[in-house]
Amino acid sequence: MVAATVVFGVAMVNFRTADAAAEPQKAQLVEASVTVSKPVLPTPHIPAPGTALYETKRGDTVVGVARHYLGQSSYLTSSELAEAMRATNPNLSGTFLKPNQELVIPGILSAPISEKSVPVAKDFEVRAIYLTGLMAASDHGIRIVQRWREAGGNAVVFDIKDSDGTVNIPFEHPLIGEHKVYIHDVAKYTHFLHSQGMHAIARIAMFRDERLVVAHPELAVKSKASGQPWRENGKLVWTDPSQVEVQEYDIALALAAAEGGADEIQFDYVRFPAEGDQKDASFSYQKKHPEWQRSDVIADFLRRAFASLHPKGVLLSLDVFGVMAWQRAPDLAHTGQDIVRMAKYCDVLSPMIYPSHFFGMDGIAKPGDAPEHFIGESMERFEKITAGSGTVIRPWLQAFAWRTKTYSPQYIEVQVLTAKNKGGVGFLFWNANNDYSKPYVAMPEMKAAKGQYFRGDEMPAVLKAELLAPAR
Repeated sequence: MVAATVVFGVAMVNFRTADAAAEPQKAQLVEASVTVSKPVLPTPHIPAPGTALYETKRGDTVVGVARHYLGQSSYLTSSELAEAMRATNPNLSGTFLKPNQELVIPGILSAPISEKSVPVAKDFEVRAIYLTGLMAASDHGIRIVQRWREAGGNAVVFDIKDSDGTVNIPFEHPLIGEHKVYIHDVAKYTHFLHSQGMHAIARIAMFRDERLVVAHPELAVKSKASGQPWRENGKLVWTDPSQVEVQEYDIALALAAAEGGADEIQFDYVRFPAEGDQKDASFSYQKKHPEWQRSDVIADFLRRAFASLHPKGVLLSLDVFGVMAWQRAPDLAHTGQDIVRMAKYCDVLSPMIYPSHFFGMDGIAKPGDAPEHFIGESMERFEKITAGSGTVIRPWLQAFAWRTKTYSPQYIEVQVLTAKNKGGVGFLFWNANNDYSKPYVAMPEMKAAKGQYFRGDEMPAVLKAELLAPAR
């Protein structure tokens, strides 16, 4: 309380009675002291560094508030932030929040994360698994990455754009418009991968792009017969790989991933369609460059992409059909994947040498049950046709049970050992469902056999020490 002295009132003095004719005395002012209350405003609460304060409203939920603050926080998922909120606010219970509560929101960033690519040599021994964009951004995906690190992995391939054309990251481009994203902050995600000692590989499925074809049919492969967008076995999925607008779209997407801290850009579907009625397919290069073949288009595109990406300090890797190791004329004419020429414009070639996919070859009825033969034969051929190019061969290996009854941890080991003995540097495991239960078992056993299955390359020690176990 604060005391104040004020003029309160007037006191009357008695009249003199000695002389009846006398004038009565005038009233005189006198001072009186009183105490008056002065209101004091409450001191506003100031959030501690790295936190925010939120006053709850009717209808709020823990996860809802977490979603609101996720973009400002260091957490990757709203459920992860919600869990941290419960740990920070001991009285927080249940799903719905009582109104007019003050919540402390942890993990608030003072500025957005800005992540840089981690430079590694192109012969860095990558030991990777593949994650869809949806999985990569989920709590389960985070656990997969952590489990992979514990098992001995050192890299993750994650979808930036899948073969249906879905773009999983924020990306502004005249051809894309509004789109739903799963990885809302690329830099935050690559920072997480780096913190786990992971080499971050951003996969971009190139010219098989249903979303782009539907939105922009003028960019599609054309039918000679009708002039309308060409269909592969009834499906409208292929953009014209020789359209400059299509090429520039994917290069811009690759640059966005590089700016977000990806260490490597991986182009998949960097080819022409291989199925469907090829005689009815028409491409723009046939008018602009009538002397070209499909392989000329692919090589010219890769030359420009390589020149654009390398100044960003990232590696460029290319996924190619395993059968292209044979370089048969029909395969080359359809796909345009001339391995000798492609090797000039990349750091790494990743042939997809899944044993189960070699059906009808080498007289083996069940190729999925002959991993040693097909991986060995493929690797020998790829090593031979890329000799002298300096390109590293890092194969995609089979981490799924399709067309084989022998899929097991031992199946994984056979593939890895065969690829290494035939000149491969590292490996990538593909499972469309992101189920790596067999590699989880095989990896520690291979790691224990020092030098037999792989070298055991890791991130640079200083960098790894800086990033590991980030503040949460």
